[in-house]
Amino acid sequence: MVVRPYVSWPFRLMVTMIIFLCLLLLSWGMYEAGKRSAIENKESLSHVKQGEWYDAGECLKKNGESLCAQLAELSRQFQILQTTNDDLIKQTKQLSKENNLLKGELDFFEHVMAGNTKLDSGISIHHFSLKKDDHPNVYRYSLSLVQGGPRTQEFNGYLKFLVNLRHNEQRKKVLLANNNAQQNFSVYFKFYHRIEENFKVPPGMEVESIEVQVFEKNDRQARLTKTVDLSL
Repeated sequence: MVVRPYVSWPFRLMVTMIIFLCLLLLSWGMYEAGKRSAIENKESLSHVKQGEWYDAGECLKKNGESLCAQLAELSRQFQILQTTNDDLIKQTKQLSKENNLLKGELDFFEHVMAGNTKLDSGISIHHFSLKKDDHPNVYRYSLSLVQGGPRTQEFNGYLKFLVNLRHNEQRKKVLLANNNAQQNFSVYFKFYHRIEENFKVPPGMEVESIEVQVFEKNDRQARLTKTVDLSL
């Protein structure tokens, strides 16, 4: 027969309470340690700048290797998305511009076929307008030229655009330049030609109107001139 020492119930209860309190304190300590670690990691992420993602040495000093690898991958994906977004914006603008050109040409030819528009013999200005663009200090102009006659030949010439500006009650004219930094816009067509471009003026300048001059090749005297005010 085995004799075991007798342990009273109050003593057992006290020991159980002590163990329970120790476990509770240990759990609380682990919770606080994890909380501080999470806060430190969050602050570390918030202080990482985009420029540091590419500095592997600096990143490894301030952050762990795993974190730096994740940041580098995120940076690469962000650059890809940004480049793709910029390309899409450019393509959308170009498609919108081409769509407006096609709409203008379609509208013109529909009127000609229906007999609502008669082409005079020789070259003439069918449409000319000037509007303010959505971007600050940017203006957009469009011009449509037509040519009629029984024996119409290709028109070979060039255009000049003069913008009438006002600044502090002073007015002046400025010649526009094309994408090749030339002030003569070459045109070559037989029946119909449309041009739509934009230009930007310095802040504080007010655009009042724009004038177009149409020249045949090698001529110094303009065959046609027309001025339109800014459409509000």
